[in-house]
Amino acid sequence: MSRDKRQDRAPLAAVRTSVDMVHVRENVRLALDTLRTNKLRSSLTVLGVVMGVATVMATAAIVQGIRDQIIRTLEIAGPTTFYVVKVFSQTPLNPDRLPAWVRIRPDITSSEAEAIARLPQIRYAAIWGQSFGRVDFRGTRTGQATFVGADDGFTEIQGGELLTGRWFTRAEMRSGAAVAVLDRKFAQRVFGQINPIDHTVRLGGRPVRVIGVYEPPGNIFAPPGSETAAIVPYLLLEHQFPLDKTNAVFIAVKPRVGVPMEEAQEAVIVALRSSRGLRPADRNNFDFITQDQILDTFNRITGVFFLVLIVLSSVGLMVGGIGVMAIMMVSVTDRTREIGVRKALGATRREILLQFLVEAATLTGIGGVIGVVFGVGFSALVATFVRVEPGVSPVLTSIAVVVSVGIGIVFGMVPAIRASRLDPVEALRYE
Repeated sequence: MSRDKRQDRAPLAAVRTSVDMVHVRENVRLALDTLRTNKLRSSLTVLGVVMGVATVMATAAIVQGIRDQIIRTLEIAGPTTFYVVKVFSQTPLNPDRLPAWVRIRPDITSSEAEAIARLPQIRYAAIWGQSFGRVDFRGTRTGQATFVGADDGFTEIQGGELLTGRWFTRAEMRSGAAVAVLDRKFAQRVFGQINPIDHTVRLGGRPVRVIGVYEPPGNIFAPPGSETAAIVPYLLLEHQFPLDKTNAVFIAVKPRVGVPMEEAQEAVIVALRSSRGLRPADRNNFDFITQDQILDTFNRITGVFFLVLIVLSSVGLMVGGIGVMAIMMVSVTDRTREIGVRKALGATRREILLQFLVEAATLTGIGGVIGVVFGVGFSALVATFVRVEPGVSPVLTSIAVVVSVGIGIVFGMVPAIRASRLDPVEALRYE
C-alpha cells in the first residue's frame, strides 16, 4: 500500500470512529428509554446479574477485610517472629488419634523455651498455650472463649496495652499462681461497673484472681467464639486446664534487632537438636511456623471458599445472561417494524447490530452497578456481626462492572444478529 493511500485512509478511519461514538451514545439513550418504558421486564432481566455480582462483591470484600486484619496482626508481632511447634499441620490433629510419627515426637516444654531465650540471637522466647472455656462471675457467664497461657511479655508479640492493674510477677509465673489478666470486653461483660481488680472469677470452672485488664490492639483478628478472654501464667494453664499439647502449645520467638530470621531459626534448631539428643542423621522432631506460613494457610482456605462462591455466583450471572437473551429476542420481535423503518431510511446491518448490543450491554451494566452497591452494603452488614472491616477493591469493582457489560454483549449477540439480518421489506409488512 502506498504512503499516499495510507494517509488518505487515516482521516476516514477517524471519521468512522467519531460516527461510531455518536451511534453508541444514541443507542445508550435508546436503551435507557427502553428501560423506562418496560421497567418490570427490564428489572427481571437484570436480576440474575445483580445477584451474581452482589455475591462476588460481598464475598471478596469480607475475605479481603479478614486478610487485611490478619496482615495487620502479623505486622504487630513483626515479620521475623516465628513459632516452634510439636508438629505443623494446616488442620488440627485429633489428640486422641494421632499418627504414630506424631506420637513419638516429644512435647514442647518450658525448659526448651528458657534455653531458646538465653541464645544471643534471640530477643524474646516464651512457651504459650491455649485452652477454651467460659468466664463466670456471680452468675454472669460468657460464651465459649480462649484462655491463653503466657508470661508478662504477652504484648511483645500480640501488642495492645495494660489498662489497669499489672502483669504477672516472676514468682507467679514460676509457681503457676491462680491469677489472670482479663480482656477489657470480657471484663465489662461479666463485671459491668464493678472494678474487676482483686475479684475472683471462674475460668472454665476454675477460680482465679483478676490482677489486670488488657486492651488488645484494634486490628487483632479474632472470630466470634475464639476471642482471648484471659491471659494466665502458662504453668497454671498446663496444670489446671485441659491442654492439647500437640495443637495448642508453642514457643513464640522473636530475634534480636538486626538478626535475620534464618540465622535465629538456625540457632534455635541447633539448641533444640542438642537438648533432644538428635544425631546428625536424625530429622528434626519439631517444626517452625512463620508469619508467611500463617498467611499462606489463610490464603489457601479462603481461596477455596472464594472459588466456590465464584462458581455459585456465576450461575446467577448465567441466568441473568439467558434472561437478557430471551428479553432481547422478545424486544427484536416487538420492534420488527421499527427495524424495518430504520433500514428503509438507510441504517446498515452494522448499525442495527450495534444498537441491540449496546442495549443489552446497558441493561447488564446497570445490573452490575446495582450488584456492586448491594454487594458492598451486604458485606458491611455481615461485617458488623463478624467484627471485620470489609475491604472494597476498586479494581474488583471495575472488573465486576466490566464482566456484567461483557455478559450483555455475549448473550445479546444472537438477538442483535437476528435483528441486523431482518429483511426491511418483510419488516415493514410486520404488524
